[in-house]
Amino acid sequence: MLGAVPARIFLLSPANLGGLRAQQLVDPRARFELALRLREAGAPIGEVMSFVSALYFRGKLAYAERFAAPPRRAPGVLVITPSRGLVAPRTAVTARDLRDLAAVPIDAREDRYVTPLRDAAESLRTRLPRDAEVVLLGSIATPKYVDVLLAAFGRSLLFPADFVGRGDMSRGGLLLRAARAGEELAYEPLDGAVRRGARPARLPKLR
Repeated sequence: MLGAVPARIFLLSPANLGGLRAQQLVDPRARFELALRLREAGAPIGEVMSFVSALYFRGKLAYAERFAAPPRRAPGVLVITPSRGLVAPRTAVTARDLRDLAAVPIDAREDRYVTPLRDAAESLRTRLPRDAEVVLLGSIATPKYVDVLLAAFGRSLLFPADFVGRGDMSRGGLLLRAARAGEELAYEPLDGAVRRGARPARLPKLR
């Protein structure tokens, strides 16, 4: 008899909320649909970051929603934010919220970023079974997310092995292909892993 599949949740690194596309969203003169919703009633942060980051965040979100296997009383997908710790992709944000988030740098030396993330990660850890897997879909070569998350999750913190050597757009394309095909990637623990490597062959173009 096969063993039970462990609970698995995904943590998504955020899009750059200080970039050009984010500025287009909060421009009071913008008339496109998402910008109008953002000003009037707010929009889901997952949708906002998909617009801001395009392929990379869209691939992360599609993949995570396809393969999340959360335990009871725990979310399957959470987004890392600059100042609000971990939030669900459907959490509504407004234009003002985006400006506030963009004002906080994602830096391991920035308390406004680190403290909420650490608190949220530690709270999440208490709600997970001991054998639950926490998969980071984000940069693994810098300490921006890894140091805080490793302190909370230890060997339970995993990442897709195929991320090594890839840039953001390549990771996004890889995840989007896997989500569409229903083929989950292999993971390995971040603790002690080799996080840099040779650049793999370019992926074929998405249709």
